[in-house]
Amino acid sequence: MELTHLDGHGAARMVDVGEKAVTKRTAQAQAVITMNPETLQKITEGAMPKGDVFACARIAGILAAKRTSEMIPMCHPIPIDGVEIAICPISDTQVRVCSTLRCTHKTGIEMEALTAASVAALTIYDMCKAIDRGMRIDEVFLLYKAGGKSGEFRRADG
Repeated sequence: MELTHLDGHGAARMVDVGEKAVTKRTAQAQAVITMNPETLQKITEGAMPKGDVFACARIAGILAAKRTSEMIPMCHPIPIDGVEIAICPISDTQVRVCSTLRCTHKTGIEMEALTAASVAALTIYDMCKAIDRGMRIDEVFLLYKAGGKSGEFRRADG
């Protein structure tokens, strides 16, 4: 398999997407954050001292998606058509962050979806760390992507 971010001599390069077709693209990613039950209860009751944890995390995820190319060296800046960040408890100790992004462009939006989910989860950690430093962020992965030459991908266990 050819690594597209390396030239013939092994040097890093940004892929030229100039000749690629513009297509509608969608990507969905997730992150799961595990915490103490008391922490999640305080979040859902709106009792965290820093404010609405999930609202802040959604905003952080959207901002991160828009700035992905500034953080990931080989990412192209992408005109994002839409970002949705869904945050929901999946147990009494876990919260699932799911990002869904859409664009109409020459290259995919997977990295933006992964970045959005990751930063939203990191924001939850940041807003709750004063009462629960043992939180853990896991299961960060791409759930779905559509569009472009490689077509559709759907994670079997997602």
